[in-house]
Amino acid sequence: MTVDSEPVIKITNLIKEYKMFDKKIDRLAEAVIPRYTKHHTFRAMNELNLEVRRGEVLGILGKNGAGKSTLLKMITGVVFPTYGNIEINGKISSLLELGAAFNMELTGIQNIYQHGEVMGLTREQIESKKDDIIKFADIGDHINQPVKTYSSGMFARLAFACAINVEPDILIVDEVLSVGDMAFQLKCFKKFEQFKKSGKTILFVTHSIVDVLKNCTRTIIIDKGTKIFDGDVKEGVDKYKKLIVGLDIDDEIEQEIVEQKAEKEVTLSSGEIWKNNFELNPDELIYGTNSVDIIDYGIFDSKGNYQHLIKNSEEVTIKIKVKFNEPLDNPIFAITIKDISGTEFCGTNTMVNRIATGHFNKGDIVVVSFKQVIPIKPGKYTLSFGCTNYNKDGDLEVFQRRYDTIFIDITSYKDCIALCDLNSEITLKSIT
Repeated sequence: MTVDSEPVIKITNLIKEYKMFDKKIDRLAEAVIPRYTKHHTFRAMNELNLEVRRGEVLGILGKNGAGKSTLLKMITGVVFPTYGNIEINGKISSLLELGAAFNMELTGIQNIYQHGEVMGLTREQIESKKDDIIKFADIGDHINQPVKTYSSGMFARLAFACAINVEPDILIVDEVLSVGDMAFQLKCFKKFEQFKKSGKTILFVTHSIVDVLKNCTRTIIIDKGTKIFDGDVKEGVDKYKKLIVGLDIDDEIEQEIVEQKAEKEVTLSSGEIWKNNFELNPDELIYGTNSVDIIDYGIFDSKGNYQHLIKNSEEVTIKIKVKFNEPLDNPIFAITIKDISGTEFCGTNTMVNRIATGHFNKGDIVVVSFKQVIPIKPGKYTLSFGCTNYNKDGDLEVFQRRYDTIFIDITSYKDCIALCDLNSEITLKSIT
């Protein structure tokens, strides 16, 4: 994959504003009454300038509501700018709203032709692509049935196949890289890799830092409609990590002070609330006898700083803070890591490590630290915590479990085969 000097997208002073009304009646009144003004203006995009060159894979990062999807919709022509200019040099295919050009009354075959016409293809070009689209979608005889009879999975497969098989110069992807079952997802990722290798220009919006590090050649960060960073992928990811925890991405001195303060407070102060610095799951499951409360938890690097993006080859420390509501002997402290489907990938506890935890009185607070490398494949996971024990009859007592509590991102700067990274040291020795 090579990047040349020719810009395929050039954006100048791009502004998008929306009228906001406190009441529905105000919207109607302003529409029908001359000089009646009752709206305030929300600026979703603020004087953005951007050039994207042929062959670049641009990762667009930003918090929810930052303006990422608004930008892509203006580039694809779904939404029009309030001010500014967008120049496009090449054919665009977007994976923003799959199937937006479909007619629900038409069959799958008919929609393939309609989608191709919307994309500007001739009848002959559509004919040449039809078989590839049908094969890629792989929905069998349903291709001859009205789309309104499709399941949501079949609809997404056909829509994705249509969007990805028209050989665009520019591909727009907004959080919909994979749809359908695992076999179809594998085809989607392979097709995406083909686009990258063939030098297509790709604009990629995602909340996954892992996907940005793996796929992109350049990164921009948008915050409140304003582009606040444009440059190297790793540097952009590091700055985005600061942004999501509320730090100034350009104030390195402030960052050092914050990190030093965090390190000191983590080790010396009981007043620091670790969990407030992480992405928490509002739907976590908590249950148990309430003999203890797991009151705080966090992930830290070797210097004691909060660790939001975990490299699967570097050591981290997972800490939980447990308060005892009654006296207990030798409780078992545990952590578990699960993927987003709920599959337990790995975990450990004090019992399997043969650690006698001792006696605790009511009111005691203990910090339990699990220091290790987490050598699993890159992706989004949840971290769970537990405090349990076995009673004299051999039955498990759950004092408290907090399931799927923290969302964590595992990343790697190299590919990972299957479920874990063996982190092998490989050498070769010629014997001839």
